[in-house]
Formats: sequence, structure tokens, C-alpha cells
Amino acid sequence: MSSSNEAATPQSTSISYEQLTQSWPAFEAQILALLETLDLADKALVCDHVALRVNSIDSADALRYAFSRVGKIISDNIINGRTILIIELDTPLTLGQFSIACVELPYPSDKVYPQEGWEHIELVIDSKAKDCDTLSQDLLALCPKLSALLPSEHTAEPVQSSSQGLNSQSLASLAGIKIKMSSPKGDKERLANPTIAFKRDDVCIKVHPHGIKAVIASEQT
Repeated sequence: MSSSNEAATPQSTSISYEQLTQSWPAFEAQILALLETLDLADKALVCDHVALRVNSIDSADALRYAFSRVGKIISDNIINGRTILIIELDTPLTLGQFSIACVELPYPSDKVYPQEGWEHIELVIDSKAKDCDTLSQDLLALCPKLSALLPSEHTAEPVQSSSQGLNSQSLASLAGIKIKMSSPKGDKERLANPTIAFKRDDVCIKVHPHGIKAVIASEQT
């Protein structure tokens, strides 16, 4: 509980820490289902952090306060023109087989999200990729099923229904999944960390070659 000499919790929030806690099981179920669809569930990957989306500074300030009481801010950086915090939790979150030590809290941009709260997890794969094309090939080697979504080495477009080893049921399960490739970089970062995002409905799974603590360490060099 707050003592009298602690700062007051920011008011006028549209998403609270308590609401996040209550919504975690539903978010977990959606993420686990998407992991299964993408054939990433059994690959023994590391989940380095989970990310939130908020639409107001009040929400971000309130969550910063709340998470600071159950963890510590290990990064406060500007990425694509807005502040993004990384909080290392005292007690990691559990999502299926994953133990997630860090939470990403971005302050709002001009974009308004249809739903505030938990939005994506980020996975680290064994890759030395410095660009999205190389990362895509490494991900395909790990999960050939993703050939229906990702560009192959010799094509500029995702492989369609002729993908080897995929039946119509497998292809149908990938319907509705949107892909985005990007290389977000903080003002101080020195480490290339290309990212491939798979989004379905309100949740997203991102894959990249470097964990968040390695990225933060690169800010210090």
C-alpha cells in the first residue's frame, strides 16, 4: 500500500493495472492459440518481453507508477519519436511455457488503438540476421509451415497454396494473419534487431534475433 510520502497515483486513466491483471488469462489464451497456428509453440524459444498499448499519457503514467512498484525501469528510450519504457518485473509473468521477465510500456503516439491493454509478445530465435530478409529465411528453416506467409529465398511474395508440405487445412489456419517486417531502433541503440510480426485479431507475436536486454546493453556502447 502507498505510504503518505509516496507520490500519488496518476488519475483519469482508461486502462488500469488491475484490469491488465484480470485480462491476462484471455490474452494468454489468444497468444497460445496463435503460437500453435504458427508452429512456434514447441520450438523452445525465449520470450523476452510482453508489450502494452495505451492511448493516453494518463494511462501510461499510471501504469508506469504501478509497474514501478512491482519491478524496475531498465530502459527509458525514444523510438520512432515516442518514449518507450522497459520494466523488469520482480516476479516474471507466466504465459504457457514462457517466463516473461520484462514489460514494454510505450507512451502514446498519434495512432489510436481500438483496444488498450496487452498487445504482443516478442520471441528471440537463434539468428545472426541484420535484416528482415535474412531473418525470414532463418525463421523458415525453423518453421517451414510459415512458407505460406513469408517470402521464400527466390520469391518476393509469400508462397501460396502450392507450398510444399502444407495441406488445405494448414493453409486455412493461417488465414487472417497479417505480417509486418520492420527494423525499429532507439536513438541510442547500436544493435540491428530486425523484427517480423504476426498479427491476428487483437494480438501479435513478434520474432527477432536479439533479446531486449541485449538491445538495452547496446545503448551503453
